[in-house]
Amino acid sequence: MSRLAKKPIPIPERVAVAVTGDALTVTGPAATLSRAVPSTVSLTVKDRTVEVTPRGETRQAKMNLGTTVAHLKNMLQGVREPFVKKLIIEGIGFKADVKGAEMTLSLGFSHPVKVAVPKDLKVTSEKGVVTVSGADIEAVGAFAARVRALKKPEPYKGKGIRYEAEVIRRKQGKKTT
Repeated sequence: MSRLAKKPIPIPERVAVAVTGDALTVTGPAATLSRAVPSTVSLTVKDRTVEVTPRGETRQAKMNLGTTVAHLKNMLQGVREPFVKKLIIEGIGFKADVKGAEMTLSLGFSHPVKVAVPKDLKVTSEKGVVTVSGADIEAVGAFAARVRALKKPEPYKGKGIRYEAEVIRRKQGKKTT
């Protein structure tokens, strides 16, 4: 059994959790999130806590138990305050502009790259820093990874798009003799 699921998970103030059939809905001051619950896991809400228990002793039930607890904790945190990922754009002439639901990136290609911003995320850009924020941690991480994949940082000059805390190992260039 997962260590995370041994204790009941407390529900913070101003947050409501509802379980209907195989769907989990968490509502808070900032957002409302929903997720399907695996059939091998049972959720019960009592006295401002949520208990997660496996249905049976199968291997699949044990695997889904810890995953469901982690998803629930992320949902409880995301409806109170948004998750934030910052991307740093480095390189001469590299920039990002956000207008409405579209982000335009100049990354040294012969054409500007346009990326559609999902409606549940808030994306801002200022001076080489793109900030992605939203209630769903998976959506924030997936969008940030998709933008980073457009121009990964290269090891010689460090040009490209990287995460804020990411360290790029630099390589020495060619030696002249």
